[in-house]
Amino acid sequence: MTVESVRAFLAERAPELTVLETQASSATVALAAAAHGVEPGQIAKTLSLRLGERVVLVVARGDARLDNRKMKAAFGTKPRMLGAEEVAALTGHPVGGVCPFGLATPLPVYCDVSLRDFAEVIPAAGGTHAAVRVAPVRMAELVGAEWVDVCQEVPAEAG
Repeated sequence: MTVESVRAFLAERAPELTVLETQASSATVALAAAAHGVEPGQIAKTLSLRLGERVVLVVARGDARLDNRKMKAAFGTKPRMLGAEEVAALTGHPVGGVCPFGLATPLPVYCDVSLRDFAEVIPAAGGTHAAVRVAPVRMAELVGAEWVDVCQEVPAEAG
């Protein structure tokens, strides 16, 4: 899987989008923001979560944190982060490169409304040196994501 699965996914569904590869690592929000010359909020981080028996992906702005109260209201349970090995096995992407594109296993994807603060966001693209620039609405469309409000409000000085 990894970057090649993302390339194949985009070639089939969104040929106008290209995978951007950098020498600099984008394995963390801060590194990705520096590598792409954007503020951390514009990085679309993909969180792999277990909700009871279900595994889902939640894509949120890079400087946002999940709000457990909102998560429980939206999904009926408290989320648990998956371990790195389980993330790689289910998504086909390494931690730091997880994105909603080209997944090894079909998983429900949810996009936090915080992404709508930006005209363009930068999710990873299956590797720690790969990303894509895309409008949040287009990203959600491509992966059949549902919009949810599950993050804490981002302080004005952070966004």
